[in-house]
Amino acid sequence: QVQLVESGGGLVQAGGSLRLSCAASGRTFSNYAMSWFRQAPGKEREFVARISGSGTFRSYAESVKGRFTISRDNAKNTVYLQMNTLKPEDTAVYYCAAGTAWSTGWNEYAYWGQGTQVTVSS
Repeated sequence: QVQLVESGGGLVQAGGSLRLSCAASGRTFSNYAMSWFRQAPGKEREFVARISGSGTFRSYAESVKGRFTISRDNAKNTVYLQMNTLKPEDTAVYYCAAGTAWSTGWNEYAYWGQGTQVTVSS
């Protein structure tokens, strides 16, 4: 089992920044690829960013590329999502997820946090 707890969400104006954190406990953190997903009201959960267990590989959704950065600190069992130049359309509940597959599909991830709300005002 892997337990995940997100933090760092909040209300920010368009153009602002936030950094989300996801603290993991349980099994060996570096064994898992970590991803961030988000879900806006009335929309499906969508992939945002992912990072491999070692941190070597990363990828992003086109909608956030160049604005968001995913990173991890395996010594602290934590993954981060730095979000810059935020837009109102980034408003959603953000979830971190852990899995053993290198995938952008939400159903490939076995472990999920409870989510943290990000609201971007125009």
